[in-house]
Amino acid sequence: MRTSSLSVIFATLALFSSLTYAINEDLAPESATGTLNQKPILAKHQLVVTAHPLATQAGYKVLQRGGSAADAAVAVQAMLTLVEPQSSGIGGGAFMLYWDNSQQQLTAFDGRETAPAAADENLFLTAEGTPMSWWDAMVGGRSVGTPGVLAMLELSQQQYGKQPWASLFDEAIKTSESGFNVSPRLHKLLASNINPGLGRYPAAHDYFFTSKGEPLPVGHRLTNPALANSLRQIAQQGASALYQGPIGEQVIAAVKQATDNPGKLQLSDLQNYRPVARQAICRPFRQYRVCGFPPPTSGGVTTLQIIKLMELAESQPQQPDSVAFYHLLTQASRLAYADRARFLADSDFVDVPVDALLDETYLQQRSQLISPLKDMGQASPGELPKTISQADDRSPELPSTSHFVIVDKWGNAVSITSSIEMAFGSTLMAGGFLLNNQLTDFSFIAEKDGKLVANRVQANKRPRSSMSPMMVFDQDNQLVAALGSPGGSRIISYVAKNLYLKLSTDLSLQEAFNSPHVVNRNGVTELEAGTLAETLAAPLQALGHQIKVKDQNSGLHGFFRQPDGSWRSAVDPRREGTAMGD
Repeated sequence: MRTSSLSVIFATLALFSSLTYAINEDLAPESATGTLNQKPILAKHQLVVTAHPLATQAGYKVLQRGGSAADAAVAVQAMLTLVEPQSSGIGGGAFMLYWDNSQQQLTAFDGRETAPAAADENLFLTAEGTPMSWWDAMVGGRSVGTPGVLAMLELSQQQYGKQPWASLFDEAIKTSESGFNVSPRLHKLLASNINPGLGRYPAAHDYFFTSKGEPLPVGHRLTNPALANSLRQIAQQGASALYQGPIGEQVIAAVKQATDNPGKLQLSDLQNYRPVARQAICRPFRQYRVCGFPPPTSGGVTTLQIIKLMELAESQPQQPDSVAFYHLLTQASRLAYADRARFLADSDFVDVPVDALLDETYLQQRSQLISPLKDMGQASPGELPKTISQADDRSPELPSTSHFVIVDKWGNAVSITSSIEMAFGSTLMAGGFLLNNQLTDFSFIAEKDGKLVANRVQANKRPRSSMSPMMVFDQDNQLVAALGSPGGSRIISYVAKNLYLKLSTDLSLQEAFNSPHVVNRNGVTELEAGTLAETLAAPLQALGHQIKVKDQNSGLHGFFRQPDGSWRSAVDPRREGTAMGD
């Protein structure tokens, strides 16, 4: 099953895609910042894998002193707020799968942001009634939703934590005060001007740029006393310091003071926010049970659709050196992304037919649309038994996001994807942290051709996401793997490809993560720049496909259980993540 070289594998790929237009498809949540050689580690007892060395260290220290995976997750997110501010933080939201090994129970903790109570379907319309440009909507207070990650982490830690809440912020507070060195990645993102709004408001401009207006250089010692103060209050008072206390007042002030684009967020929105413990969605694949997150994220359903469509359409399991595999991946992705655009949104507000979309008879019928010899072109949504009259959503969704996984010595585990949306979010800062722009994940239009869009703006609603934290279990219901990635709507493609490769071939998870990306979101085929995927451009164009070569800046992190019961880490070489364990 193995080939002698991954270069041979990926030099022989042939992929198929589409010719259709996708909104803002050239925008990327974060710029590519080079690759690092990542070597997996083996851990017999406990393991932490995150997007930044200091966050990994913070989580690992909690485990070393007897903390659980839920405890370590708090410490990791607090540190990421400081050292990876462009991607996630306590001003954003998250989805977390938590595996309670003793009870054999999987819980999906929903910390997604919500729209303000004063928001409605006109939120992103101009005075003339036309949709705002995405950039005009994104920068400032209008796009800020009620942050949810801190409340979600508190809920999970109250149920599954073993360490005092206050102790979980020690490392982040200390590092905020003593400072950390600006990494090459953070510097490059600042220098790239990926978020042109970053210089608009004084707090973020003064924090991320020198007195001469230049991006902070690599190695600059960056301190954040304001964040240290906020984290100290949260450590002492709990999440209520943000949702009912002075930190929340700072958040609302920042949203209102962005007078060029003020938002609708009120203190009452913070006070009324509640995280939700949902039931994970699990389906069989090969000899495994693969579990993902339910709506309001589309990630779980769409990822499960892709890998099951591939399994149903294949004549035999595809190998990583097989042209048929990559064709199959793109075709399954077309079908799943088409369903995603039509049906998936916040199930607390609209009817989301999760069971129907994952029904094997339905997927078998859909899989018959896949030809091994020809690209299907733009796929249409499926016809479900229950008629749902909705228009397709076209929200761009460009999360600047982070994913981390943790397993503790009791076998409890976390797979969490956390985000503030675009790189550096709304560019507003309060209390030393950036505020999200997650409301731009809603559809800017509420209806099309007389049909309502499922992912339209509604008061207190959670915007649809593509975040895809996943876990895999064997036939004995033992945890086998956890993984996920940042990457906007491409997250689903990144995660589905790697799940299939790992669960269908003998590639290690690290080898799968190292492989070039080719993404099809029911649009053009995107080939990862600077990799062997570029060699596919000519043969694909000869088949009539529209090709784009561009950076594919995933940030996959995961682990996979080995035959001896140990855990083997996997870290995406495209970012600066690390793993620690014992």
